[in-house]
Amino acid sequence: MTEFTLPIAPRRRARPLAMRSVYLIAPAALFLLFFFVLPLADNAMRSFVDEATGAFTLARYAALLTDPFYLRIMGETVLLSAGVTVISLIIGYPVAYFLVRKAGRWSALVIFLLIAPLLTSIIMRTFGWQVLFARKGLVNNLLVNQLGLLEQPLRLTNSVEITIAALVHVLVPLMVLSITSVLQGIDRRLEESAQILGANRLRTFWEVTLPLSLDGIGTGAILVFMIANGSFVTLVLLGGGLQTLPLMIYQQFNTTRDFGMASAMSMILLVIAIACLWLQLRIVRRRGA
Repeated sequence: MTEFTLPIAPRRRARPLAMRSVYLIAPAALFLLFFFVLPLADNAMRSFVDEATGAFTLARYAALLTDPFYLRIMGETVLLSAGVTVISLIIGYPVAYFLVRKAGRWSALVIFLLIAPLLTSIIMRTFGWQVLFARKGLVNNLLVNQLGLLEQPLRLTNSVEITIAALVHVLVPLMVLSITSVLQGIDRRLEESAQILGANRLRTFWEVTLPLSLDGIGTGAILVFMIANGSFVTLVLLGGGLQTLPLMIYQQFNTTRDFGMASAMSMILLVIAIACLWLQLRIVRRRGA
């Protein structure tokens, strides 16, 4: 009896997974390369080059890191960002807790009210603060003309307090949304178990809910800090006598035309942002471990 064997068609070689992955990420990688990496590299090179001689120099960074004037500006930038972050956390955490635990059917409305300001231009929101607190704004008009409580309008704009309040108004939704996403993932049975074991609501929150929500707090704090650290529009429109690195970069570009110093200042801001991202990564890894 003769056996017949069918010819086996050669199997196509499967394309390596790595090559397919390269094709998938190539558009995004090229976009980031041309519009993010290369401009940053050019900015970094400009900060190290003497415009007069074209030689390599560290004089700009030496001035930024040793001159008391620039150190004070960097200190004000960090303190302003830290203050806005703390205030946003104090305001945002109760809102996030209410949204997850107490809002119920009103949660959709609360989320809409949180997101609605983000749909408006930051310039319009900042101008809104001027309309409210200008010398002839709504608040002074109410206090002087309507209620007669004051004889002269108050000077409310161009103050540090209003500037911080405007930044908090812009950034607190980011804090709330970051904390909310983590609170929603906390197993309610853990809180119930703590209460069954004798803990009251305050102790349950302090020893169970709050530690489990630290990831959201850390993410929201870093987001708010980084955005406040680079905030420019609010500080320009409301002023307040604050001097921060973004304002100094604007002055270097438009007033003194010292592009090298402006590049060095922007690199300092970039280092601060990278440090925040590194801190967030460390926190997430430690919490994951």
